[in-house]
Amino acid sequence: MSLFPRLVVPLDPARPAEIVKHVQLITDGACIGNPGPGGWAFILRYRDLKREAFGSEPHTTNNRMELTAAIEGLKRLKEDCAVEIVTDSQYVKNGITQWIKGWKKNGWKTASKQPVVNKDLWIQLDELIARHETTWKWTKGHASHEDNNRCDELATRAARDQISSERRPGTGR
Repeated sequence: MSLFPRLVVPLDPARPAEIVKHVQLITDGACIGNPGPGGWAFILRYRDLKREAFGSEPHTTNNRMELTAAIEGLKRLKEDCAVEIVTDSQYVKNGITQWIKGWKKNGWKTASKQPVVNKDLWIQLDELIARHETTWKWTKGHASHEDNNRCDELATRAARDQISSERRPGTGR
């Protein structure tokens, strides 16, 4: 992944060329019990800058926390970017790159005609990635990816202690 901006030439000649920032978003979610208390974390990297954030929910699932980590990271981007999203969740990676097309086509039903689980979060994630050029990379959890291991540490601590790196109004977290 290049950390340098690149020139993007639009197909429409009436639109000016623009410089797009390349950022990396590393995410993880954790749950103590499933369902149970959960936590999410992300690391955003741009050039030599690094931002970490994490949060928690008192009763949730691991998949919801994995999705929330990606959503919260993308929410922090203030402009359209080329984003490489690194996750250890096959559920998130496959869901957003493969399954979501069929879910939307089938009125948010799975191939077996069941309602899509976590539809609310899938819709949010789909809306957020629409404004960016995204690539999704899977990494093995608890392995050699330093930033993924750090996200796991932050998400697990957030789940255990029910803490957040940023106070959210009205929640105490």
